Amino acid sequence: MSTLPKQNALGFFEIRLESIGGLGANLAGKMLAETGAIELGLNAANFSSYGSEKKGTPVKTFVRFCDPEVEIRDHSPIEEPHVVAVFHEALYKTVNVVSGLPLDGVVLINTTRDFDEVRADLKLEYGTIALVDAMGIAVEEKTKVNTSMLGALFRICDFLDPEAMRAVIRRTFEKKYPHLVEPNLRTFDRGYNEVKFKTYEAPEGTAVKPFKRAQSMLGYRTQLPGGLIAAQANSILKDLSGSRAGMIPVYDADTCISCAACDNVCPDYCFVWEPAEDKRGRVQQFLRGIDYQYCKGCLKCIDACPTDALKSTREEVGYAEQHRVAQVFI
Repeated sequence: MSTLPKQNALGFFEIRLESIGGLGANLAGKMLAETGAIELGLNAANFSSYGSEKKGTPVKTFVRFCDPEVEIRDHSPIEEPHVVAVFHEALYKTVNVVSGLPLDGVVLINTTRDFDEVRADLKLEYGTIALVDAMGIAVEEKTKVNTSMLGALFRICDFLDPEAMRAVIRRTFEKKYPHLVEPNLRTFDRGYNEVKFKTYEAPEGTAVKPFKRAQSMLGYRTQLPGGLIAAQANSILKDLSGSRAGMIPVYDADTCISCAACDNVCPDYCFVWEPAEDKRGRVQQFLRGIDYQYCKGCLKCIDACPTDALKSTREEVGYAEQHRVAQVFI
């Protein structure tokens, strides 16, 4: 039986997965809990929390481990986790992903950036940051981000046996998707081997800040004057960048014929047009570019484009802001 490295007041070791729908965090949580409960002799519990059950919406998955003699009677969301795994960097904009993380906690990030950049974005003073290019691994192995993140989590949680997770991966995929067993095993192993760590030590005597639960903006005491909802919604203020699962359309103006096939299939009106004269002097609408604020990365436009003026590429942090062509609302 595995021995837990640390426990909270109730005897639990707790992990929180921060993700968006479509990246497999829910399945990752189930597989993680199954490994502890069935393969390693621990008591374990897992559940997820999400709004509308669709691709691109924020998802939280919770996993608790405890010794066999401890009963799990707490089924509330995990607010002070020992480990946080962030499947998607754009969540930083709208979600405090490191909320409740203690000074000796670990946050795992799916990214290609360096430690100091990530730390600055997270506003993390102290603790351990673990980085893994989970998306890159998944693209190369033709799998999903979740298996590579699980590999990195098993490196972090060294009380968990990687061989036990390999058994769970085989059991999960071999009946319905036998062709995915070996790719997911490779993905798991690469996540385990390629994760990197850096610890930012707190100075001796640093006081632990008490946990403070975030308050909703929508209550009558916390609502802004005039009833304005400042969070993203169905308005010109909405921001769908957090819905993108890692890929983004890139526009090549030299190849574009302004046929509007992309605009016809775009569900969020991302394409920006302007009137101009064609070669015969007639006023026509020409495509200027993409307003990435409204783009959720569905990539339907790429399938519709007849000239390859739109292609998909992996989104790098800052690319959308630098290449955004903003809509003009009159």
